[in-house]
Amino acid sequence: MSAPNLTSAKGPRYPQRTDQARYKRLGSTHGRLDQFIGGHYRDYNLSSLLFAHKLDDEKHVRLEVWSAPNRSKPTFEEAKRQNYKPAKKGDEYGPSWSNHWFRITLHIPPEWASYERVQLEFDCSGEAMVFTTEGDPIHGLTGGFGGDRRVEFIIPREARDAGTAHYYIEASCNGMFGIDDMNPPDQNRYYRLNSADLVVPNMEAWRLMWDFDAIHQVYNTLPDDSPLSQHAKYVANEIMNAFQRGSLESVAEGRKIAQTILGKDWENEISKESRKAESQDGTLWGVGHCHIDTAWLWPFSVTQQKSARSWSTQCDLMDRYPEHRFSATQAQQFKWTEKLYPTLFDRIKTKIAEGTFQPLGATWVEMDTNMPSGEALVRQFLYGQRYYESRFGFRSKTFVLPDTFGYSSQLPQISRQAGAPNFFTQKLSWNSINKFPHSTFNWVGLDGSQVLTHMTPVDNYNSQCNIDDVRRGMTGHKNLEVTSQSLLLFGNGDGGGGPTPPMLEKLRRARAIGKRSDAGGQLPLVKMGGSFEQFFDSVRKETDNGIKLPYWRGELYFELHRGTYTSHASIKKGNRKSEILMREAEYAATIASLIDSDYEYPKERLDAAWEDLLLCQFHDVLPGSGIAMIYEDAEVKYAALHKSITTIMNEAYAVIYQDSVPISAESPAKTSGPIFAVNNIPDYPRHEVIAAPLSAHCQLETRSGQISKDGQTGFMLIDGFSPLLHVATQEGEGIYAMANNKLSMRIENGRITSIYDKLADKELLPHGQTGGLVIMEDHPNAWEDVDEFHLEKQTHLKFGSIFVKEEGPLRATLATTVQIGQSRIEVTITMDAIGASVKEDARSLIRFDAVVDWREKHRFLKFELPLDIHSEFATYDTQFGTVARPTHRNTSWDAAKFEVCGHKFADLSEYGYGVAILNDCKYGYATQGNVMRLSLLRAPTQPDADCDMGTHAFAFAIYPHVGTFIESDVAKVAYAFNSPMHLRNSQQPIDIALEPLALSCPFKLQGAPNVMLETIKRGENDDFFGDGKEKTIIMRLYEHLGGHARATLHVSGLHVVKAELVNILEDHLETLKIQHESIVPEEVDHEPPKRGGDSESESSSIRLSFRGYEIKTVRLTVKYDGKGTGGKKDRRSSDCSWVKV
Repeated sequence: MSAPNLTSAKGPRYPQRTDQARYKRLGSTHGRLDQFIGGHYRDYNLSSLLFAHKLDDEKHVRLEVWSAPNRSKPTFEEAKRQNYKPAKKGDEYGPSWSNHWFRITLHIPPEWASYERVQLEFDCSGEAMVFTTEGDPIHGLTGGFGGDRRVEFIIPREARDAGTAHYYIEASCNGMFGIDDMNPPDQNRYYRLNSADLVVPNMEAWRLMWDFDAIHQVYNTLPDDSPLSQHAKYVANEIMNAFQRGSLESVAEGRKIAQTILGKDWENEISKESRKAESQDGTLWGVGHCHIDTAWLWPFSVTQQKSARSWSTQCDLMDRYPEHRFSATQAQQFKWTEKLYPTLFDRIKTKIAEGTFQPLGATWVEMDTNMPSGEALVRQFLYGQRYYESRFGFRSKTFVLPDTFGYSSQLPQISRQAGAPNFFTQKLSWNSINKFPHSTFNWVGLDGSQVLTHMTPVDNYNSQCNIDDVRRGMTGHKNLEVTSQSLLLFGNGDGGGGPTPPMLEKLRRARAIGKRSDAGGQLPLVKMGGSFEQFFDSVRKETDNGIKLPYWRGELYFELHRGTYTSHASIKKGNRKSEILMREAEYAATIASLIDSDYEYPKERLDAAWEDLLLCQFHDVLPGSGIAMIYEDAEVKYAALHKSITTIMNEAYAVIYQDSVPISAESPAKTSGPIFAVNNIPDYPRHEVIAAPLSAHCQLETRSGQISKDGQTGFMLIDGFSPLLHVATQEGEGIYAMANNKLSMRIENGRITSIYDKLADKELLPHGQTGGLVIMEDHPNAWEDVDEFHLEKQTHLKFGSIFVKEEGPLRATLATTVQIGQSRIEVTITMDAIGASVKEDARSLIRFDAVVDWREKHRFLKFELPLDIHSEFATYDTQFGTVARPTHRNTSWDAAKFEVCGHKFADLSEYGYGVAILNDCKYGYATQGNVMRLSLLRAPTQPDADCDMGTHAFAFAIYPHVGTFIESDVAKVAYAFNSPMHLRNSQQPIDIALEPLALSCPFKLQGAPNVMLETIKRGENDDFFGDGKEKTIIMRLYEHLGGHARATLHVSGLHVVKAELVNILEDHLETLKIQHESIVPEEVDHEPPKRGGDSESESSSIRLSFRGYEIKTVRLTVKYDGKGTGGKKDRRSSDCSWVKV
């Protein structure tokens, strides 16, 4: 019988016998693959062929330098005019943050003409920018040896053909991440010029390196039981076997072998697709991004340079990689570029028009969203969207905050009202305790508004485009049952830089591998050429307009960086005070513009102040997570803002309250005329004791007030309510008491031992527990954050050196001192003789004014108050409403909220009674069981070694109230606590002086105590000066308790011709019905200062309906006839301001 014929018709015959010996690849192959690029064998492996030529002699590379003095940042025109001196590689430049300009002349050998590429490699150890000799910024550089290194600048073909090229390079003495990463920066660091070389790269060797790297990563990333993984290991090893040192032919052979993984002729296929990138299919949307922190480990001025470096480089990449789409956020950075780099800005606008450069984000900066007020969040969108529309002709539909420390529950409503139905982030992937359950979902805010939200499953916003990130876009997706689409944001971030050529090469290869039939289920297919908005549109289409997606209601609480509610207390104080001042100034300026036709509404000055305030709300400035330099800058901005806005407000008051001047402790009353207080909260009557500085010209009769013991201050009651009996006494050794007819408080042995409500016959503190200051050890695990174990090691502090400062009858005050370590805390405790509001059952505030000389390190100061109140939830003030959070720790989600953000108050209530803690500039709260805590000061040392060191002044108060929070007036009392009235001294007799007060508030709300009037300003598109014009008034209102409401807005003394509902961008939504009526004023003895008008004035009313926590913006169009607000007014409107002679 003959042997079977084993010869194949398509190939050689299978051998009958063999002498070969082979086992499958051993585990050591894995280690071998790591040796093909770089490392110990760089002179023998592929790295030895990456460059064909390199020249650095003066004949070919001539360097000259001029160093800008005193860390200044001169313009190109200024730098070009200077005298330059010779420079060379190895020179050092400094100190930190300084800038040095190099003038470079390159002579390119003619024999290099045939090479694919010639480039300058310039490594100054820091960041740099290449300029043409005409001053056009054309490419950014990053020196050093980190992962963000980018030192090559490709010489254009025309310069190579000419043989000589000239450039300027601005080199800055800082790295991508500042000076010392998270450590406080060394202000005297010097940077070395490591290279300034003319180089010819072997591009085929580089392409083999990218091929091999992609194949190697497939092996490293996919599971061991994946056929594609094992095949990739085999192919990578074969490439190494084919390589011969010094042989370009072996490079070509290696590239051919790589096609067994990448696909035959894959490069031509991907290249063709790249030219029509927008039509690519795929589920992983690759979008270039460059997250640039507007300030963090570097100041604002450095960010201005970072933006230009990063964006000029991206424009260059778009020319080389047609599939590249780049997204950038933050209108502030675009505005800086427009001003400082106009030619680059023009280039960017061209790319935007082409669709390759994509502005998005919708806001002025990527702000913190925990601490800014609701109105400040509105202005972030208003100023951001208006800038985009004015410069680029469109608004962003996608709200982007990839790196902010938690997301307020009112953001969905605000974002939708700003025309942005899409939201992108990834920060919750950093949660330290609970893993967020969704990747793509509907985020629903307080009022029920929703935004389609995507949290990239890649879990970062600066992907390096490695295969593990590509794979995580699929394996990390938590909503694959509905959609497999996800975003891959790639590019160096935080310090800028953005995408690099290797990243785009990696994505080309990842797409090629993803197209393989045997890659199904293991790698998603990368899609290039798309945009954020196209991604969200595609998801919306796939999920039936989001209906198939899950819903998350309420805040997106971030389980990390909780210390940012407290760190850098002076910045938080500057923010709160500035927000309030802006609201007051806009209100006053609006009224003044309606009264006096010669008054010009100061829109440009207000805009400039808002832009600075919004800038300082960036998510590493306001939270206190940056280096000291940025807080020095912020303090300067706050001071300038305060000066500018105070001037605006006083100019407006001078129009409204003629012949009056402001008075303060620094500037007491100048005449014996009456002192009156201006209420700066629209439509909110106030019931307070005010303190006025006395002088020889302004004496106070004790029958109408109280004079301080030092005789410098008068305390006056500002309305007609009868004061309550009020005293402060020392009852024994170490025992002090304050009391009026409704409340009493007792301090024993330096601690608050009793707060007793006389009318309710209720002791507020549990037996055996005390309230007061507490200090805690603050040694977090990372990021100088706050960890839960800080609560486990605490010490109660005692009020010491107590004495009675004021005995009454209107105001009683105890003065105390606390000494802790090197720190001194002075606290005055005050109780007034009246309730905190006009409600008959209102209790008094127990107010604490603290001045702290803070010298502690890694310690946390809080005020705590145990209460005999049982509730599973505490209520916290937030933007345009409140948020309820658990006081229990039933689940890990509850326990994670051991420190939370609140604005002006937190409240703990049960049926029939509650207590609120108010503050004037703090944001950190905690309520654990029955114990409420307000965070006051911290002392972290990274990245600012002296964070919070120095003197601080702040106030907080205890406000007991009858009924639950919803039944109380806590929110309005907290508003008043944060908005002290402005005292003025009039030169007119009292009856004449008071008349303008009836003119100062033509707006009144009725019928809905749960609706608050937040903002009164002029419309964005008004003509702000001139007679005979229609003027628009913007009024922002919101429901703040979580229920439906019907309110009536009354407008007196103004001829309202149109009323509209608009969104926060002031786009028309709906025309409102106006009801008109005439008012005949009551007779008064004296005419007010002449403002024009008739004896009869007009009143209008508009009805408004609200759902719970809804924000409404009303635009009134007022016909201005040059007669002001119409003369005498209904005196009922005088409840807008209070007076005391």
